[in-house]
Amino acid sequence: MTEELPVVEVGPVAHGGHCVARLDGQVVFVRHALPGERVRLHVTDRSSSFLRADAIEVLEPSPDRVTPPCPWATTCGGCDFQHVRPEAQRRLLGDVVREQLQRLAGLTWDGEVEEVEPDLGWRTRMQYTRAPDGRLGLRAHRSHDVVAIDRCRIAHPDLPPVAEVAPGAERVEAVLSSTGERAIVADGRRVSGPRRITEQVHHRRFGVAAGGFWQVHPRAAETLVDAVLAAAELRPGDRVADLYAGVGLFSAFAAEQVGPTGHVVSVEWDRAASAEAARNLADLPQAEVRQGATERVTRSLGSADVVVLDPPRAGAKKAVRDIAGLGARRVVYVSCDPASLARDLARFADLGYRVGDLRAFALFPMTHHVECVVVLDAVPGTPQGSGAS
Repeated sequence: MTEELPVVEVGPVAHGGHCVARLDGQVVFVRHALPGERVRLHVTDRSSSFLRADAIEVLEPSPDRVTPPCPWATTCGGCDFQHVRPEAQRRLLGDVVREQLQRLAGLTWDGEVEEVEPDLGWRTRMQYTRAPDGRLGLRAHRSHDVVAIDRCRIAHPDLPPVAEVAPGAERVEAVLSSTGERAIVADGRRVSGPRRITEQVHHRRFGVAAGGFWQVHPRAAETLVDAVLAAAELRPGDRVADLYAGVGLFSAFAAEQVGPTGHVVSVEWDRAASAEAARNLADLPQAEVRQGATERVTRSLGSADVVVLDPPRAGAKKAVRDIAGLGARRVVYVSCDPASLARDLARFADLGYRVGDLRAFALFPMTHHVECVVVLDAVPGTPQGSGAS
């Protein structure tokens, strides 16, 4: 006799692409559900403190539910919200940002996540994994299993085909630049296209290694540059520290704004990306590139008028004290993770900075990821970097 699967009432959205419910008094993180729904679920993972589950039957659907455009939405781990109307996706993302800021930093945010089109066919870099049967596919959620798909619905339609390339490779990445260049990288080795691709943002061009980091949404780089420059309010002659700078995206535009009397230091630990930054900033004598760990380089900078930082998903963590120690009048923090962002904002608050404007962008449609740009201003009369972190 088949065991009857449990039914739960779904609660609020949580960070990570799932919603919260309770089963026999225990917290359950449920994927493929929406707040307010009544669903039948299958428990996929158990721990001493919570359960993970998939909603496999929706008994009372939310008005925000739609039929997923992708047939692999419930098996592939790449998308979290294919079953949600795009405008409702942004509302859920906003709820997550609000909850993380309030719970981890004691901050109240009443903004909305801004739309960045398109919702499908946007991803300009795709990484595929070889399945046991030899086909390329995408990882299942929280698993090493590979889901062999026909095509990814969020992948850009102009990406180069990878099915017949590097048949023995375990990982294959397809790349499309904003200038139309295409490349394929297999197990870290370029197998087709240029070694360095060219990306264009407004009037500037940036060289990037084919397998290097660049924003994957075609409008992301431009959106973030505009948001960072608006937030920074740079002045001619300013000294700027651009931390976790990659290939120099923000550094280039900051250098243009501070002019020949200003100075921008572009700091990046990855040697290849730092070398690219040196090439991308070569026409700007007021821009300096330093390769090294953010904490180490920051301690040697002395001071800055404005700091821009775009750390990895884990956040800036211990570097926050050193960044605050630069004594900048303004810090602009770019984050792809609201939890690590909130923790770092709490650290900055202890070190003499208060949060001003915060904007959030849906740069990864159909997923739980959200990008934030936050203004931090030095509190007058407070020595920056002297508090407890």
